[in-house]
Amino acid sequence: MSSNDNDTVSLTSDLPPSLHKDVFRSKLSWEADIIAGIYLIITGFVSILGNGYVIYLPIKQKEKLKPAELMTVNLAICDFGMAVGGKPFLISSCFAHRWIFGWIGCRWHGWSGFFFGCGSLITITIVSLDRYLKICYLQYGIWLQRWHVFICLGFAWLYAAFWATIPLAGWGDYAPEPFGTSCTLNWWLAQASVDGQAFILSILFFCLVLPTAIILFSYVKIIAKVKSSAREVAHFDSRIRSKHLLEMKLTKVAMLICAGFLIAWIPYAVVSVWSAFGTPDAVPVKVSFIPTMFAKSAAMYNPIIYQLIDCRCGLAKLSGCFKSSYSKPSRQKSRLSDWRL
Repeated sequence: MSSNDNDTVSLTSDLPPSLHKDVFRSKLSWEADIIAGIYLIITGFVSILGNGYVIYLPIKQKEKLKPAELMTVNLAICDFGMAVGGKPFLISSCFAHRWIFGWIGCRWHGWSGFFFGCGSLITITIVSLDRYLKICYLQYGIWLQRWHVFICLGFAWLYAAFWATIPLAGWGDYAPEPFGTSCTLNWWLAQASVDGQAFILSILFFCLVLPTAIILFSYVKIIAKVKSSAREVAHFDSRIRSKHLLEMKLTKVAMLICAGFLIAWIPYAVVSVWSAFGTPDAVPVKVSFIPTMFAKSAAMYNPIIYQLIDCRCGLAKLSGCFKSSYSKPSRQKSRLSDWRL
């Protein structure tokens, strides 16, 4: 047996039996792969165009971004990276009816998807905490500076890089999805050893459960605060009341973005856990395929939400919808302040 054969055996030994014969061959029909490829082209185009525009706005504006705008741009960078770093590989493989980039390409595809996806989730978590502090602790908005946000976003990138890279460093691995034309974390390691179980459980806790818990905590506290302070706000002067209403509108936007991300990724997480701790081949190929395609579209949701907000803002222009809490922005300058979180 050649060294290449040995490498292939070692790489596939932890995978379920259905993937042992040809791990990179598509388990779907040609028609399903073609439809998936077309779907991914559409979602990829919307993701790249929409998030690219959000990233381009501050370059065109040539002004320092406010803290909340920095978070918006960082989220767009994560979504843009997810689309550029993963979509071309997946689209090409769908039309080829198999994964065509080998194990190195598989690991890159898995790493980039996990890195930018985790970065997006941590950014959304930071946004949720920002909304929580701004609504529940009014003084927070006064002392928050740009450098505080840079530290938080730097942490988000380091956090994502750490968890995405440890599978390449020997703890865990990346492997093909059950349908064969995409790659992800090797969830089946949980069935191979205690070490594999520790890896999967760590990923689930630190990259899904903990951020999601923080997001839910933030918005539950916000809702409770709004209900308890409704009468109190009514006695504020008009300027403070207007600012409070603005912060509430922006909080609703942030909640939409959080909900969109979680709705896109939770079904995929459920199927992945099922694969990790169920019996081998417990997840049918079609069942694993649909949540994956749904999750791959997550990067396009935020630009659509921003555009819907912008349209609503245009309709409500006379009422001063989404005025900046710092100054009255000019529409000719940029619309980024309308989208800021």
